[in-house]
Amino acid sequence: MQQTSNSKPIQSSQQKTPLAREIEINKQVLNSAVGIGISFDTVMREMTFGGKSFALLYLNGFVKDIIMVQVLKELSRLKPEETTIDLVQKLLETYVVHIQVSTKETVEDCIDQVLSGQLVLLVDGETKALVIDARTYPARNPEEPDTERVVRGSRDGFTETLLTNVNLTRRRIRDPRLRMEIVTVGKRSKTDICVAYIEDVADPGLVTSVKSHLNQIKVDGLPMGEKAVEEFINRKSWNPFPLARYTERPDVASTHLLEGHVLVFVDTSPSVMITPTTYFHHVQHAEEFRQTPVIGGYLRWIRFLGIIASLVLLPLWMMYVMQPDLLPESLSFIGPREAGKIDVFWQFIFAEIGIDLMRMAAVHTPSPLATAMGLIAAVLISEIAMKVGLFIPEVILYLAVAAIGNFATPSYELSLANKLARLSLLLLTYLFKAPGLVVGLTLWIIILAYTRSLNTPYLWPFIPFNFPALVQVLFRTPLPFMKRRPSLVHPQDSTRRPQPEG
Repeated sequence: MQQTSNSKPIQSSQQKTPLAREIEINKQVLNSAVGIGISFDTVMREMTFGGKSFALLYLNGFVKDIIMVQVLKELSRLKPEETTIDLVQKLLETYVVHIQVSTKETVEDCIDQVLSGQLVLLVDGETKALVIDARTYPARNPEEPDTERVVRGSRDGFTETLLTNVNLTRRRIRDPRLRMEIVTVGKRSKTDICVAYIEDVADPGLVTSVKSHLNQIKVDGLPMGEKAVEEFINRKSWNPFPLARYTERPDVASTHLLEGHVLVFVDTSPSVMITPTTYFHHVQHAEEFRQTPVIGGYLRWIRFLGIIASLVLLPLWMMYVMQPDLLPESLSFIGPREAGKIDVFWQFIFAEIGIDLMRMAAVHTPSPLATAMGLIAAVLISEIAMKVGLFIPEVILYLAVAAIGNFATPSYELSLANKLARLSLLLLTYLFKAPGLVVGLTLWIIILAYTRSLNTPYLWPFIPFNFPALVQVLFRTPLPFMKRRPSLVHPQDSTRRPQPEG
């Protein structure tokens, strides 16, 4: 993908080797660099047009044959008298009939363009090379993401191709001030990363901060895409809570762009990173905005209850089991009615490990067998485990509720972080009973309060307190009443709805 003319460079240039005027020297250097004759997919096509020697360098499989054939047809019309003065410029203006054509003057730039899938045309006697963007990447069609399904709404989703993802976003925001700046990261992988923002909305300081973090990435490659980029940007690898929100939906990404967020697209990844984000960004789902405000608010609160249950239900119930005197008489039915053969704490630990094993097995099991595997795990194993006394029924019940709460969490990363927090609360409750649960919840809130995503408070708008923003978090506000952008990202233009004239 080429950098657009209105985008600003993100990386500073390094010392590079200029192309030689003799084509043989350039051919030897480039042949050695990209492995011509060693790698089967690197090709150099040597030709003569108008008495001049040409060399076409490309990767087999990345180039559209129709475009290449058309370019060669036009070059075959070249006459000797036209090859004397400034031939590359004449080819650029007249003979290379393609939309995306540029010139490069260094060996390193030519190598980078070839390895990204473009055609590089060398001309004898010229110190510039023509770069023709005739790429076609292996790609799947946009389809609805499995992790962000909605009952009603668009069914297109991001793919592993950067240009496709950018086009899906521009289709929804036709603002000339939408900027898509590209940078290449990785000494060996040369991964394309796009920084997207709306120029007169996003905070310039936030944009500069994201670019600065990308410039500081020094690594050989980014094969894991956006997750590796997030670790370099936030540099808080030991914090289990996600500091960036991922989405595979273009409508969700476009909504955050309009709010003033900065998005990071990583080539070969179908997930787009939204920065900065808070804890409450991870508990919202597109389905809430595809329904009426009342229904959307109801769905949001049901999701909140599920997330709270996934975090505190198990340690709270275990506290009452260990200290039954704290349990009100009206709730005595919650059990347990009979003691198990092993301690309740270890029952929860074994059951948690079992659920994670089943989840991983479901991921790695072919779809036709996944249902059968789930039935075996849910019916046979759990039933027999209760009969032999390994688990009591209440443990299975409450753990199932907590697991459903995990699955109801829109952010997969947040659900896993909440699971670790739940295990920590279980351990503290087991060791110190009620004081342990209280101290554990307090520490959990303190850790979240001190967590920051790109210098943004993670618990905003709860800490620091912002009542209007908190109301929009707790309730699904109708769009006509959302007149201002969130102050979290310090937008330059905070007004979402223009004032009526007159």
